[in-house]
Amino acid sequence: MEPGLEELMPRLLPVGDCDLAEDFDPTVPPRTPQEYLKRVQIEAARCPDVVVAQIDPRKLKKKPTVNISISGCQPAPEGYSPTLKWQQQQVANFSAVRQSLNKHRNHWRSQHLDSNVTMPKSEDEEGWKKFCLGERVYSEIDAQMSDNENLGIDYMKVGFPPLLSIVSRMNQATVTSVLEYLISWFGEKKFTPELGRWLYALLACLEKPLLPEAHSLIRQLARRCSEVRALEESKNEEQISALNLIICLVSRYFDQRDLADEPS
Repeated sequence: MEPGLEELMPRLLPVGDCDLAEDFDPTVPPRTPQEYLKRVQIEAARCPDVVVAQIDPRKLKKKPTVNISISGCQPAPEGYSPTLKWQQQQVANFSAVRQSLNKHRNHWRSQHLDSNVTMPKSEDEEGWKKFCLGERVYSEIDAQMSDNENLGIDYMKVGFPPLLSIVSRMNQATVTSVLEYLISWFGEKKFTPELGRWLYALLACLEKPLLPEAHSLIRQLARRCSEVRALEESKNEEQISALNLIICLVSRYFDQRDLADEPS
């Protein structure tokens, strides 16, 4: 480094003249601290004062890809948009369900589960999907039952319903995790009654104010419901009503008003 520059930019590791062996070779690994510092000085002196980056101008002409997330929900099919009165009634019913659940949670939590009910661990994503949806829905097996199966319900095949004795045992971390698992599954699969029952129950268990993770999940859920609703070719009135209900609860009960359906 030139003396003038050294006055403006003092050395971080000032090293005076030191006695080095006559056979000192800066290309081999240093054997002493003095040799190491001398080698650093030699390498620094070889660095150019100005470095010019080599840029391919053709790459600058390409337009960057920008991913834009739609903030709102897709509108309901014509003739299927819920009325404001219907939405207000659903919010009132849902609020009553939540109040009842909170009031009697300790009672239902103390109830013994049937011997065939084994709740998966919170982190067991595949286990929860099978537990809630059943092996038929999860594995997309034909849902028709044989005569022998009509004699009793095999919950491992059809899924366990969201009984109060089950959901009352789920803490908020588990509620959020299971909600995430089912929304992830729903992102690539069709809407089913088993899924709808569990989504409603988990939303009823979700505490306010929402944590950021839960906030993001329910918005994702509402958007997915609107996508499935818009693509509903057979115009299944029962299914569209279920999708309307979930969008209504997310938007109007959990205060995500930008996702709400406009009253018909």
